[in-house]
Amino acid sequence: MKLTAKSGTALALLVAGCGAYGLASGQDVTYARSLAATCFTCHGTDGRSAGGVPPSLAGQNKDYLLRQLKDFKAEKRPATIMHQQAKGYSDRELELIAGYFASMKAGPAAAAPAASAPAMRGGY
Repeated sequence: MKLTAKSGTALALLVAGCGAYGLASGQDVTYARSLAATCFTCHGTDGRSAGGVPPSLAGQNKDYLLRQLKDFKAEKRPATIMHQQAKGYSDRELELIAGYFASMKAGPAAAAPAASAPAMRGGY
């Protein structure tokens, strides 16, 4: 992958913004991104899913995301695949994933889906 000035700047901003979300170093950001790579298939490589289902993760609150991931892992929240995905990570890894997506800027594609979304109905 060729690193352009624009993508290099974006990466630097991402690394700088991650400190507030528990990603202390560039190494943590790289590790968090590698953990989050599994999420990219459904939730988009930029954390913005097409059409809002599954939900976009970019810019979501870290504590909110972490709670959802832990609830999936503990099978407190029903899902087709998320409970299986979440079980593959330690609590620290879930925290890094939540911090990674929280550090991303939400864009127009990350607008909240209609109130019929499972998260809205379930009080999540």
